[in-house]
Amino acid sequence: MPSRDADADIVRLHPKRTRAGWHGTRLVLAATLLAGCEGAGARPPEPSFIPVGGNTALPFSAAVRVGDMLYLAGQLGTDSTGKLVSGGIGPETRQAMENIRAVVERNGSSMDRVVKCLVMLADMGEWGAMNAVYVAFFPTAFPARSAMGANGLALGARVEIECLAVASGRE
Repeated sequence: MPSRDADADIVRLHPKRTRAGWHGTRLVLAATLLAGCEGAGARPPEPSFIPVGGNTALPFSAAVRVGDMLYLAGQLGTDSTGKLVSGGIGPETRQAMENIRAVVERNGSSMDRVVKCLVMLADMGEWGAMNAVYVAFFPTAFPARSAMGANGLALGARVEIECLAVASGRE
């Protein structure tokens, strides 16, 4: 059972550690924690909401930028008119990835700075076909990725992909 003297408990549980050594360790830990808090009093960056191009009636933003991070809304394989491209999972994935590329590039980033993706598939059986297209958009390094099956996507889409990217500097 712990005593009221935590330092004594540490020394008892770790006989090679002296009370003075434990105090030194606590000082180093405290200094490390304080160093990590440097600038903690600074005001956090304000979010910048980036509207969906061409359709301001949609109830979401194409992306939101907070500091140097860009949070993209899920992208479907829609063309410039907002219609799903024909041909199934391959063409839809390609168009969704092109849409992602357009959003990140318009907002100070690039595909090689995408750090996380979430892929939602209407049919997990189409994973291989989606993945064959997806990997071509990340020739040097793959972002972290999660995937899940969905019981219905907007517009009857086969795939929806959302991403997070690091953006360069300030807007």
